[in-house]
Amino acid sequence: MGRGRVELKRIENKINRQVTFAKRRNGLLKKAYELSVLCDAEVALIIFSNRGKLYEFCSTSSMAKTIEKYQRCSYAPLADNQSVHDTQRCYQEYLKLKAKVEVLQRSQRNLHGEDLGDLDTKELQQLEQQLDFTLKKIRSTKTQIMLDQLSELQRKEELLLQTNNALRKKLEETDATLQSSWEAREQSTVQYDRQPAHPDGLVDPLQCNRNLRIGFNAGETDQVTVATTEQNVDGFMPGWML
Repeated sequence: MGRGRVELKRIENKINRQVTFAKRRNGLLKKAYELSVLCDAEVALIIFSNRGKLYEFCSTSSMAKTIEKYQRCSYAPLADNQSVHDTQRCYQEYLKLKAKVEVLQRSQRNLHGEDLGDLDTKELQQLEQQLDFTLKKIRSTKTQIMLDQLSELQRKEELLLQTNNALRKKLEETDATLQSSWEAREQSTVQYDRQPAHPDGLVDPLQCNRNLRIGFNAGETDQVTVATTEQNVDGFMPGWML
């Protein structure tokens, strides 16, 4: 019983697809080698897997030389007609771009309310719906931007309130410290004022010890006082008092 024909389509099962790729890749490489040996042909084979892995076979010593030879043989006859083909292709692209520009310019004029005489009722209705949709989208974007700005302002307001509360608390603490220092200074001033003092801020000499004499003993105080009184009576002042 022979094998049936395999339907040529992508194998969905990943494992079966990988197995089939490995088998047919090896068979293809083998056929390329047999063709180069049996027919003395120059064969170059390049295979990339679905994961990008490279498999290659070249019957000569250099794959680059074989590819270069292929390019010379394939593209040399087309070199003469290349410039004409490029010119025609560029001209076709120019015509397509020109038509697109004209359509866009006409559509822009219609959106500005110009050149509406050539439009029928259906086209005018489509233009009206397009303008309504655009207007709704613009208003929605505007509303969203305003809401974002409002949220940002509310956040800044909250930060400013927090900063203000922190500064107020710091100011109250500073005032409390200054008040305590001022009360302590007032209390020390009151204690100092209770001491007897001269109106000019000097110590009142009347409050000093009247019996204090510099250079004399306490026992000699009465004798000095009596002698001084008697001498003052006679109008004579001793030399130590001058």
